Amino acid sequence: MKPNLLKSISMAAVVSSALLISACSSDDDDDMMVVEMPVPVDVSYSITVTNLTYSQPFSPISIVLHDDGQLWQIGESASVALEKLAESGDNSELFTQSVVTASMAGAGILMPGQSETVSITIEDNTTSLLSLATMLVNTNDAFTGLNSIPLADLGVGDSWSKMVGAYDAGTEANSESAGTMPGPADGGAGFDTQRDDTDIVTMHPGVVSMHDGLSTSVLTQAHKFDQPTAKITITRTE
Repeated sequence: MKPNLLKSISMAAVVSSALLISACSSDDDDDMMVVEMPVPVDVSYSITVTNLTYSQPFSPISIVLHDDGQLWQIGESASVALEKLAESGDNSELFTQSVVTASMAGAGILMPGQSETVSITIEDNTTSLLSLATMLVNTNDAFTGLNSIPLADLGVGDSWSKMVGAYDAGTEANSESAGTMPGPADGGAGFDTQRDDTDIVTMHPGVVSMHDGLSTSVLTQAHKFDQPTAKITITRTE
């Protein structure tokens, strides 16, 4: 047999063997890459809110879980969703924001001195943030709550508490006048698309009242509130 022909046959045999080994390795790799998907785990929290004011009912507690963002930021303009909640207690737009992964509302108005516990559950929420907001309904646009609290470090049975103050949404002037507040002290209008205040979120300066020289006010000294306005406790239950 000629040398060149012998060399060609040998090279062909080497290539064929390499292809066969490669095919076997590919099959083995496919077998090794089979991974069982983990079973989704439910993570649950109970959130207890206590109204610390003397005569300021809270609108239904609004709780959202989200992966990023904040419900508000001091010194910046309030979103329309926050404006609606702070002026009328309406949480519908807050719950439909794109960053929200889970939401839950309280059963109803939370009266002064009372507490309510709301539970919320989500799957595998190691990156979740919790925010909470509720309106002080005998005001023009005061609200209280929590903003983007991380939950990753809470183990089952762990609790975290905070005393929180009142914020001013800055979307409606604090006139305290008749027809401008939705609470029982007035029974007036809620959300108004026109903004006539500073248009930035701040800490709330408090109620003035008719008894302290605000002639337009329908509120009394009983509607004043000190800071903090609420106590909030988060407990991981599952």
